[in-house]
Amino acid sequence: MQGAPHYDWCVPTYLDQILVAHRREAALDTRSSAELSREALSRTDSRNFHGALQGPQVSVIAEIKRRSPSKGDLAPSIDAAALAQTYKMGGASAMSVLTDSQFFGGSFADLESARRSIDLPLLRKDFTVSVNDVLDAKIHGADAVLLIVAALDDRELRELHTVAVDVGLSALVEVHDEIEVERALAAGASIIGVNQRDLHTFKVDTNRAQRVAQSIPSSVLAVAESGVRTGADAAELASAGFNAVLVGEHLVTADSPEQALHAMTGHHVGERKGANS
Repeated sequence: MQGAPHYDWCVPTYLDQILVAHRREAALDTRSSAELSREALSRTDSRNFHGALQGPQVSVIAEIKRRSPSKGDLAPSIDAAALAQTYKMGGASAMSVLTDSQFFGGSFADLESARRSIDLPLLRKDFTVSVNDVLDAKIHGADAVLLIVAALDDRELRELHTVAVDVGLSALVEVHDEIEVERALAAGASIIGVNQRDLHTFKVDTNRAQRVAQSIPSSVLAVAESGVRTGADAAELASAGFNAVLVGEHLVTADSPEQALHAMTGHHVGERKGANS
Protein backbone atom coordinates (compact mmCIF):
# COMPACT_ATOMS: atom_id res chain seq x y z
CA MET A 1 0.00 0.00 0.00
CA GLN A 2 1.39 3.40 -0.97
CA GLY A 3 2.91 5.32 1.88
CA ALA A 4 2.10 2.54 4.34
CA PRO A 5 3.90 2.76 7.68
CA HIS A 6 6.48 0.03 8.25
CA TYR A 7 6.72 -1.90 11.49
CA ASP A 8 9.53 -4.29 12.41
CA TRP A 9 7.53 -7.03 14.07
CA CYS A 10 10.70 -8.90 15.07
CA VAL A 11 11.85 -6.02 17.27
CA PRO A 12 8.80 -4.10 18.53
CA THR A 13 9.48 -0.39 19.03
CA TYR A 14 7.65 2.16 21.15
CA LEU A 15 5.71 3.26 18.07
CA ASP A 16 4.79 -0.32 17.17
CA GLN A 17 3.47 -1.04 20.65
CA ILE A 18 1.47 2.16 20.85
CA LEU A 19 -0.06 1.76 17.38
CA VAL A 20 -0.99 -1.88 17.97
CA ALA A 21 -2.86 -0.83 21.11
CA HIS A 22 -4.63 2.08 19.42
CA ARG A 23 -5.59 0.13 16.31
CA ARG A 24 -6.92 -2.68 18.48
CA GLU A 25 -9.04 -0.17 20.39
CA ALA A 26 -10.27 1.41 17.14
CA ALA A 27 -11.26 -2.01 15.78
CA LEU A 28 -13.42 -2.61 18.85
CA ASP A 29 -15.15 0.78 18.56
CA THR A 30 -18.68 0.12 17.31
CA ARG A 31 -19.95 3.68 17.66
CA SER A 32 -21.56 5.26 14.61
CA SER A 33 -19.24 7.75 12.90
CA ALA A 34 -22.29 9.49 11.44
CA GLU A 35 -23.74 10.10 14.90
CA LEU A 36 -20.39 11.24 16.28
CA SER A 37 -20.01 13.60 13.33
CA ARG A 38 -23.35 15.22 14.12
CA GLU A 39 -22.27 15.64 17.74
CA ALA A 40 -18.94 17.10 16.70
CA LEU A 41 -20.58 19.56 14.31
CA SER A 42 -22.95 20.68 17.07
CA ARG A 43 -20.00 22.25 18.90
CA THR A 44 -19.74 25.85 17.78
CA ASP A 45 -17.12 27.04 20.25
CA SER A 46 -13.99 26.30 18.21
CA ARG A 47 -10.85 28.37 18.76
CA ASN A 48 -8.45 29.23 15.96
CA PHE A 49 -5.41 26.97 16.45
CA HIS A 50 -3.95 27.82 13.03
CA GLY A 51 -4.35 31.53 13.65
CA ALA A 52 -2.70 31.28 17.06
CA LEU A 53 0.54 30.13 15.43
CA GLN A 54 0.75 32.99 12.94
CA GLY A 55 2.76 36.10 13.67
CA PRO A 56 6.20 37.67 13.45
CA GLN A 57 7.38 36.00 16.66
CA VAL A 58 7.60 32.30 17.46
CA SER A 59 4.55 30.83 19.18
CA VAL A 60 4.83 28.27 21.95
CA ILE A 61 2.48 25.30 22.18
CA ALA A 62 2.80 24.29 25.83
CA GLU A 63 2.00 20.68 26.64
CA ILE A 64 0.37 18.85 29.52
CA LYS A 65 2.32 15.59 29.69
CA ARG A 66 2.23 13.29 32.71
CA ARG A 67 4.59 10.55 31.56
CA SER A 68 6.38 9.07 28.54
CA PRO A 69 7.06 5.46 27.47
CA SER A 70 10.82 6.00 27.49
CA LYS A 71 11.24 8.03 30.71
CA GLY A 72 8.27 6.94 32.81
CA ASP A 73 6.59 9.41 35.15
CA LEU A 74 7.38 13.07 34.48
CA ALA A 75 4.69 14.89 36.45
CA PRO A 76 1.93 12.37 37.26
CA SER A 77 0.11 14.60 39.75
CA ILE A 78 -0.45 17.53 37.36
CA ASP A 79 -3.51 19.69 37.94
CA ALA A 80 -4.42 20.29 34.29
CA ALA A 81 -6.50 23.40 34.96
CA ALA A 82 -3.86 25.06 37.13
CA LEU A 83 -1.03 24.21 34.75
CA ALA A 84 -3.03 25.56 31.82
CA GLN A 85 -3.39 28.88 33.62
CA THR A 86 0.33 28.92 34.35
CA TYR A 87 1.09 28.29 30.69
CA LYS A 88 -1.14 31.15 29.63
CA MET A 89 0.56 33.51 32.09
CA GLY A 90 3.92 32.41 30.71
CA GLY A 91 2.92 33.50 27.21
CA ALA A 92 1.80 30.27 25.53
CA SER A 93 -0.11 30.79 22.29
CA ALA A 94 -1.78 27.37 22.36
CA MET A 95 -1.77 24.18 24.38
CA SER A 96 -1.25 20.50 23.69
CA VAL A 97 -2.88 17.91 25.94
CA LEU A 98 -1.94 14.22 25.93
CA THR A 99 -5.07 12.06 26.03
CA ASP A 100 -3.43 8.63 25.69
CA SER A 101 -3.87 6.88 29.04
CA GLN A 102 -1.93 3.63 28.65
CA PHE A 103 1.41 5.06 27.54
CA PHE A 104 1.30 8.74 28.56
CA GLY A 105 -1.08 8.86 31.52
CA GLY A 106 -3.37 11.37 29.81
CA SER A 107 -7.14 11.55 29.46
CA PHE A 108 -10.04 13.45 27.99
CA ALA A 109 -10.57 14.76 31.52
CA ASP A 110 -7.27 16.67 31.22
CA LEU A 111 -8.35 18.09 27.86
CA GLU A 112 -11.75 19.19 29.16
CA SER A 113 -10.27 20.61 32.36
CA ALA A 114 -7.73 22.68 30.43
CA ARG A 115 -10.41 23.99 28.09
CA ARG A 116 -12.58 25.17 30.98
CA SER A 117 -9.59 26.85 32.58
CA ILE A 118 -8.27 28.98 29.69
CA ASP A 119 -9.33 30.46 26.35
CA LEU A 120 -6.31 29.31 24.32
CA PRO A 121 -6.81 26.84 21.45
CA LEU A 122 -6.06 23.21 22.32
CA LEU A 123 -4.45 20.35 20.44
CA ARG A 124 -5.51 16.81 21.26
CA LYS A 125 -2.12 15.05 21.36
CA ASP A 126 -2.68 11.37 20.68
CA PHE A 127 -2.06 8.59 18.17
CA THR A 128 -4.96 9.21 15.81
CA VAL A 129 -5.79 6.13 13.72
CA SER A 130 -9.52 6.34 12.98
CA VAL A 131 -12.30 8.72 11.97
CA ASN A 132 -13.84 8.33 15.42
CA ASP A 133 -10.55 9.46 17.00
CA VAL A 134 -10.81 12.72 15.06
CA LEU A 135 -14.46 13.21 15.97
CA ASP A 136 -13.76 12.50 19.64
CA ALA A 137 -11.18 15.27 19.63
CA LYS A 138 -13.78 17.83 18.56
CA ILE A 139 -16.47 16.46 20.88
CA HIS A 140 -14.21 16.71 23.93
CA GLY A 141 -13.14 20.28 23.23
CA ALA A 142 -10.03 20.13 21.07
CA ASP A 143 -9.43 22.70 18.35
CA ALA A 144 -6.76 20.66 16.59
CA VAL A 145 -5.82 17.03 16.14
CA LEU A 146 -2.44 15.35 15.65
CA LEU A 147 -1.90 13.21 12.55
CA ILE A 148 1.41 11.31 12.53
CA VAL A 149 2.55 10.50 9.01
CA ALA A 150 4.68 7.57 10.20
CA ALA A 151 1.58 5.97 11.76
CA LEU A 152 -0.76 6.24 8.75
CA ASP A 153 -0.83 5.19 5.12
CA ASP A 154 -1.64 7.75 2.44
CA ARG A 155 -5.34 6.91 2.26
CA GLU A 156 -5.75 7.17 6.03
CA LEU A 157 -3.81 10.41 6.16
CA ARG A 158 -5.97 12.05 3.49
CA GLU A 159 -9.21 10.75 5.00
CA LEU A 160 -8.45 11.81 8.56
CA HIS A 161 -7.19 15.23 7.44
CA THR A 162 -10.39 15.76 5.43
CA VAL A 163 -12.61 14.72 8.35
CA ALA A 164 -10.74 17.09 10.68
CA VAL A 165 -11.22 20.05 8.34
CA ASP A 166 -14.87 19.13 7.74
CA VAL A 167 -15.71 19.31 11.47
CA GLY A 168 -13.75 22.52 12.02
CA LEU A 169 -10.50 21.18 13.44
CA SER A 170 -6.99 22.20 12.49
CA ALA A 171 -4.61 19.31 11.84
CA LEU A 172 -1.00 19.29 12.99
CA VAL A 173 0.57 16.79 10.59
CA GLU A 174 3.73 15.39 12.13
CA VAL A 175 6.75 14.34 10.06
CA HIS A 176 10.29 13.12 10.65
CA ASP A 177 11.96 13.53 7.25
CA GLU A 178 11.63 15.08 3.80
CA ILE A 179 9.72 12.13 2.33
CA GLU A 180 7.08 12.46 5.04
CA VAL A 181 6.84 16.19 4.28
CA GLU A 182 5.87 15.27 0.72
CA ARG A 183 3.20 12.89 1.99
CA ALA A 184 1.87 15.53 4.41
CA LEU A 185 1.61 18.12 1.65
CA ALA A 186 -0.15 15.65 -0.64
CA ALA A 187 -2.77 15.16 2.08
CA GLY A 188 -3.39 18.91 2.22
CA ALA A 189 -1.48 19.82 5.38
CA SER A 190 -1.43 23.51 6.29
CA ILE A 191 0.48 22.92 9.55
CA ILE A 192 3.46 20.56 9.58
CA GLY A 193 5.25 19.59 12.75
CA VAL A 194 8.80 18.24 12.60
CA ASN A 195 9.32 15.87 15.50
CA GLN A 196 12.97 15.69 16.46
CA ARG A 197 12.23 12.58 18.51
CA ASP A 198 12.53 9.29 16.64
CA LEU A 199 9.26 7.52 17.41
CA HIS A 200 10.94 4.13 17.05
CA THR A 201 13.78 4.72 19.51
CA PHE A 202 12.45 7.88 21.24
CA LYS A 203 15.92 9.45 20.94
CA VAL A 204 16.11 13.16 20.03
CA ASP A 205 18.12 14.54 17.09
CA THR A 206 18.32 18.29 17.63
CA ASN A 207 19.49 18.89 14.05
CA ARG A 208 16.49 17.21 12.46
CA ALA A 209 14.07 20.13 12.60
CA GLN A 210 16.33 22.66 10.89
CA ARG A 211 17.25 20.15 8.17
CA VAL A 212 13.68 19.10 7.38
CA ALA A 213 12.31 22.65 7.62
CA GLN A 214 13.86 23.56 4.28
CA SER A 215 11.46 21.22 2.48
CA ILE A 216 8.35 22.83 4.03
CA PRO A 217 6.81 25.54 1.80
CA SER A 218 6.66 29.02 3.28
CA SER A 219 2.87 28.96 2.82
CA VAL A 220 2.64 26.14 5.39
CA LEU A 221 3.08 26.76 9.11
CA ALA A 222 6.03 24.88 10.58
CA VAL A 223 6.21 23.60 14.17
CA ALA A 224 9.30 22.14 15.84
CA GLU A 225 8.58 19.35 18.32
CA SER A 226 10.73 17.68 21.00
CA GLY A 227 14.16 18.63 22.28
CA VAL A 228 13.29 22.29 22.92
CA ARG A 229 14.64 23.07 26.39
CA THR A 230 15.83 26.67 26.47
CA GLY A 231 15.11 30.10 25.14
CA ALA A 232 18.19 29.72 22.96
CA ASP A 233 16.71 26.55 21.42
CA ALA A 234 13.47 28.39 20.63
CA ALA A 235 15.38 31.36 19.20
CA GLU A 236 17.47 29.12 16.93
CA LEU A 237 14.40 27.29 15.63
CA ALA A 238 12.55 30.56 15.07
CA SER A 239 15.52 31.88 13.11
CA ALA A 240 15.36 28.72 10.96
CA GLY A 241 11.78 29.61 10.02
CA PHE A 242 9.68 27.73 12.53
CA ASN A 243 6.44 29.50 13.38
CA ALA A 244 6.04 27.59 16.63
CA VAL A 245 7.69 25.18 19.01
CA LEU A 246 5.85 22.48 20.94
CA VAL A 247 7.31 21.96 24.41
CA GLY A 248 6.21 19.37 26.95
CA GLU A 249 8.79 17.51 29.02
CA HIS A 250 10.91 20.59 29.76
CA LEU A 251 7.92 22.59 30.99
CA VAL A 252 6.25 19.95 33.16
CA THR A 253 9.54 19.20 34.93
CA ALA A 254 10.68 22.84 35.33
CA ASP A 255 10.80 24.46 38.77
CA SER A 256 8.92 27.39 37.23
CA PRO A 257 7.03 26.44 34.07
CA GLU A 258 5.95 30.05 33.66
CA GLN A 259 9.52 31.38 33.62
CA ALA A 260 10.74 28.53 31.42
CA LEU A 261 8.00 29.26 28.91
CA HIS A 262 8.50 33.01 29.01
CA ALA A 263 12.16 32.54 27.98
CA MET A 264 10.99 30.84 24.78
CA THR A 265 8.74 33.67 23.60
CA GLY A 266 9.53 36.87 21.72
CA HIS A 267 11.92 35.43 19.14
CA HIS A 268 11.55 36.61 15.54
CA VAL A 269 10.56 34.03 12.93
CA GLY A 270 13.06 33.98 10.07
CA GLU A 271 12.68 32.88 6.48
CA ARG A 272 12.89 29.19 5.65
CA LYS A 273 15.80 29.03 3.25
CA GLY A 274 15.05 26.81 0.31
CA ALA A 275 11.33 26.57 1.01
CA ASN A 276 9.07 27.38 -1.91
CA SER A 277 5.81 29.25 -1.58
